[in-house]
Amino acid sequence: MPKAILKYLKITVAALIYSVSVSLFLDPNSLAPGGITGISIILNRISGISTGTWFLLLNIPLLLLGIWKFGIKFIVSTIYCTGLISVFTNMLEKLGAATTDTLLAAIAGGVLCAVGLGIVFKTGSTTGGTDIIVKALRCRFPHLKTSLLVLLLDVIVVIVSAFTFKELDRALYAGLSVFVISVVLDLVLYGRDGAKLIYIISDRAEHIAGRILDELEIGVTYINGYGAYSGKNKRIIMCVMRKNLLHRAEEIVKEEDGEAFMIVSSASEIYGEGYKNIFSEKI
Repeated sequence: MPKAILKYLKITVAALIYSVSVSLFLDPNSLAPGGITGISIILNRISGISTGTWFLLLNIPLLLLGIWKFGIKFIVSTIYCTGLISVFTNMLEKLGAATTDTLLAAIAGGVLCAVGLGIVFKTGSTTGGTDIIVKALRCRFPHLKTSLLVLLLDVIVVIVSAFTFKELDRALYAGLSVFVISVVLDLVLYGRDGAKLIYIISDRAEHIAGRILDELEIGVTYINGYGAYSGKNKRIIMCVMRKNLLHRAEEIVKEEDGEAFMIVSSASEIYGEGYKNIFSEKI
């Protein structure tokens, strides 16, 4: 399947998932989780105009900003996604609420919203709205995570919703939904990159390294070290592995050298064979 077709197929599925979160969970329970979607829900209650329609209208100036900032090529997929969300949202709202339990709606809506956002971001597009602002900020501040920027912008909308609806409980549930979106979005975007970086100092470094290579099938690097106390040269093992392999690596070290010195730390982003391409665009 051509990459362009696959990309737009993913965007279509993501837009549907996102719209389900809004139309069946968040909107009917008066939860404004932030962003343009949250603002659209607030304006829907004030004006009576459908949430999907407001979503499209509010996105027009932001899409123009996106064209100016990123070019028409980037914005084409965003326009497509924005239009789909608007249409799907208006269509699905006729089905009514999937649940009237506000807590369940906040959690389920947040999870679905984050999954939809994550899929869209991974295609290199956005759902429009504040996503365009987030992408612009990411270009200026690449060290900031997408999920953090989304969270900050969403919190502002939630605070506004508290004053608009004059119902603190709803705002708190919306805040919970924002938190769920942030956590799940972080997992969708970065979870697979989560790994463990380990250093092993042992007199049986060759044996340990050999077993890690053979049994775990991951790369190992030797670092030359020098013991300040012992005055001896040391071969330090350094390797990166996915979290599910750490337990087995610890067992290998224990079996080979019960007195080995082992340091384990978290590695949030890994580039190279088996992980992300160092030349790929950061999300």
